[in-house]
Amino acid sequence: MKLYIVFMLLISLPMMVNAGQWEALPNTPPIPTNNPQSKAKIELGKTLFFDPRLSSSGTISCNSCHNILAGGDDGRMVSTANGKIGKRNTPTIWNSAFISTLYWDGRATTLEEQAKHPLVDSMKMDMVDWQAVIDRLQAIKGYRTMFTKVFAAGNITVNNIVKAIAAYERTLITPNSPYDRYVTGDKNAMTKQQIVGMKLFAKIGCITCHSKPNFSGPQLRGESWSKKFPKFLGSDYDTKYRLLEDTGKHQFTNKESDKYFWRVPTLRNIALTAPYFHNGMVPKLDEAVKVMAKTQLNKDLTTNQMYYIVAFLNSLTGEFPEQAMPRLPVILEESVLNK
Repeated sequence: MKLYIVFMLLISLPMMVNAGQWEALPNTPPIPTNNPQSKAKIELGKTLFFDPRLSSSGTISCNSCHNILAGGDDGRMVSTANGKIGKRNTPTIWNSAFISTLYWDGRATTLEEQAKHPLVDSMKMDMVDWQAVIDRLQAIKGYRTMFTKVFAAGNITVNNIVKAIAAYERTLITPNSPYDRYVTGDKNAMTKQQIVGMKLFAKIGCITCHSKPNFSGPQLRGESWSKKFPKFLGSDYDTKYRLLEDTGKHQFTNKESDKYFWRVPTLRNIALTAPYFHNGMVPKLDEAVKVMAKTQLNKDLTTNQMYYIVAFLNSLTGEFPEQAMPRLPVILEESVLNK
């Protein structure tokens, strides 16, 4: 009975939001002028994304960690590659084209820049250097043909490799979620519980950080939409989930003012990307909501409030475009991994 009374009171509230506060995800993301899309470039990028030969062991591809056949992540607490355990949770690749900066600490400002790091990172794909990546691709005739088709000079270069990968990643968007349909006029697209959760999400202040169509803040073009986490120190969660062990952006800037600053992650498809936070320490979404309310807003949510907000977050799961696996170019009668 108590849950029913709370439900009726909340659903009778006005939306209490400003005009334009709720925005549907666009069907296409922003495309940089220096890397226009083309069918051939997207196909090349997709092939590179799925090719494990871009790793030193020949066993790890971009998709190994950013599994697009699932939530665009790897489902682990922290990334793991070649028996090496990373320090941070793998963010989803879905809808990353709408995020102002990449990586948890916001160190990359474009998808192209982000794509440069994993291939030569000893904790990820572990190629010796970029020349080793180029030499391996040059040894495969099919790649030489694909690069020639896409880029006028036909060169297999670092910039051309990451441009192709980024072009493919910009196709990985999931519009038309129940939330998107609701805010564009279909008032039956969301359940009553989800609508209540939507109102609570705005009322208690979650939308202050998780705003705009991707629920990851505005696209600032080269700047990180980042916030301090945890903002309010002293809760039991600091220790329970080891929130203060990693200092975030400070790790690469060494600026005291950057301590515990993190980019604001998207909430799109959040129900599919457990575990949560930069260290993957929180296994369930309802607990993540409770932790965020306490550490960022200094609020203790009731069980009912948590229930409705989680219901709303489930409405952010969009439609995933079908993905046909590419046929990788082959090298005949020898192993490219020996090159």
